[in-house]
This record gives sequence, structure tokens and C-alpha cells, in this order.
Amino acid sequence: MKDTFKHQGMRQKLVDTLIKKGIKDENVLNAIGKIPRHLFMDSGFIDHAYQDKAFPIAADQTISQPYTVAFQSELLEIKSGDKVLEIGTGSGYQTAVLLELGAKVYSIERQQELFKKTSKFLPKIGYRPKKMIFGDGYKGMPEEAPFDSIIVTAGAPFVPNPLLGQLKIDGRLVIPVGDNVQTMTLFIRKGPKEFEQHEFGEFRFVPLLEDKN
Repeated sequence: MKDTFKHQGMRQKLVDTLIKKGIKDENVLNAIGKIPRHLFMDSGFIDHAYQDKAFPIAADQTISQPYTVAFQSELLEIKSGDKVLEIGTGSGYQTAVLLELGAKVYSIERQQELFKKTSKFLPKIGYRPKKMIFGDGYKGMPEEAPFDSIIVTAGAPFVPNPLLGQLKIDGRLVIPVGDNVQTMTLFIRKGPKEFEQHEFGEFRFVPLLEDKN
């Protein structure tokens, strides 16, 4: 598990690409510049690790495109110490970005294979979420609520009410909503039943799986 000068140079190029695409948050750019994304992928794909594109990982899932990770992270406006719920741990790359931003991360993964792999892998490279569970992202983590922000890293056909309910007042939920193509949507909680909604264009995500049991 090496991180070489070559990798660091490739990361810097990736950061430059993200700046050109409009990412402005210095903390987010620093996190992307620091995290060894190649370690989150199979070792044969080093050349792909720092290209701005999604890539397949285990269990028919993908490691998200760096621009998407940066875009969602920027929308969350994380402050150090914020309590953040992540729906869809996946490869753990987004989790690592949240941790680099100083968040206390609570993460849920629906795929058993990925959950086992990522929960062992993250601490090995120095990233320790507060809590990681195998479970249904649609339900959130009520026992740990409320959260300063919630990020959903898979396409949701609708906005799960439990997630809105687990936000603090002024908390932010960033979620891609839609079936084949998703609209990146931000909800800001303004009161017990009041939410402000903003939309930020189209993205493509793997679907958010619901627990059918």
C-alpha cells in the first residue's frame, strides 16, 4: 500500500481538473489532493485512479467520479466536528474525504461484501469513522440522529422521509434524486416541517438499494 511522488503528482493534476470544473472549496480540494484514491481501487487500475471518472468496484458498485465527490462535499459545507451521516459507504473514498474535512462520520452500507471489505480497509490507511453499519440507507441511523448533514452517494428514486427527519435545524441533506438520471438536490432544514430545496443539475449514480426483507 504505497503512496509515491508519482501518485501525489497525479493527484495534483486531478485537483487542477476539479478547479477548472468549478470546485472552489479549499478544504475539499485539499482533501482530494491528500487521499490516495488508488488504494481504494484494485491495484491493476492505478492509471485510472486519478482520472476524473467513476470506476467499477466490488458488488456491481462504483467508486464515484472525483468531481461528483467534490461537488457533493462542497454542498455539505462541513465544519470541523460536524456530525455527518453517509448513506452508501461503497469503497470508502467519500468517507475518507468527509473525515479529512474534520467530520465525525456515521456510515451505512447495504452490500455485505463491500461493508466487510471497507470496514477493514479504512482503518488500515488511517481513516476511522465514528460508526459503520451494514443496513438500509433509506432508514438512516435514528439512534445517532440528529445530524449536521447527510450525504447520499447513490441514486434515490425519491427522498426518504427518515433522512429529512434526522437532520438538525439548518442541517443539509445532499441527495441525487431520480431513476436513470439523477438531479443533485440539496435540502436545508428550516423548521420541524420546513425544508428549503435547491437543485444542481444532472448526475448519474448507481441505484440506492432498499432492504427488501
